Amino acid sequence: MEGVRRVTTQTFRQMKAAGSPIAVLTAYDYTMARILDGAGVDALLVGDSASNVVAGHETTLPITLEHMIYHAQCVVRAVKRALVIVDLPFGAYQGNSKEALISSIRVMKEAGAHAVKIEGGVAVVSAIERILEAGIPVMGHLGLTPQSIYRFGTYKVRAQDPVEADQLQKDAFALEKAGCFAIVLEKIPAKLAEKISASLRIPTIGIGAGNACDGQVLVTHDALGLNNDFHPRFVRHYVNLTESISEAVRGYVADVRSRSFPSSEESY
Repeated sequence: MEGVRRVTTQTFRQMKAAGSPIAVLTAYDYTMARILDGAGVDALLVGDSASNVVAGHETTLPITLEHMIYHAQCVVRAVKRALVIVDLPFGAYQGNSKEALISSIRVMKEAGAHAVKIEGGVAVVSAIERILEAGIPVMGHLGLTPQSIYRFGTYKVRAQDPVEADQLQKDAFALEKAGCFAIVLEKIPAKLAEKISASLRIPTIGIGAGNACDGQVLVTHDALGLNNDFHPRFVRHYVNLTESISEAVRGYVADVRSRSFPSSEESY
């Protein structure tokens, strides 16, 4: 992919200004990241969702900063074009702004990432500002914030009542003012996401937030049908890889059992 122009945070702003939707998917390993990057995805989010889809945890909370750095290293090695954004995991930034800065520096230096993502609104502004002072781009995340799932107690749509909707708008403006280059809006009413997207100068990336956002993100395992037990309304399955892979493996097992694999042509 020589001569390919890399996507940057400036590209995000340009795409919003041009009305060109931004396509984002998650990635956690070299092989998948190389495929997604080559297919033209604008950004790859090394999400703490790796805790669920890679490690098998019920929530995103158990994954550590060291785990996130490892996954980010794998993704960065594969990417030629896409912007690589890395989630700061639970416990890596909530303590104080200095801790947030140290975590972000580790992600950038040890993994070679291009930006970090932090969940939360006004409460994390001081951390965001300190990270930005070090020259590290920050993406915000509002709405359903999975790291706060035990406080929410449910994965239902957020900001449906006027009070929470008003606070979410205030949080969005606070994140923009602090210097975030973009904000993920997760599982909020489409009309609210449209209103926020139109009022901000920075792009919004929706997941379960309607199609008026400036871009969309999905967990790759969901989009490719690798996680067929997860059926939220906002997920579109573009292929059923669970079925395809299972069929291929059954064929392999049958060929091994019958000694038709390896054949003479596949032997030395």
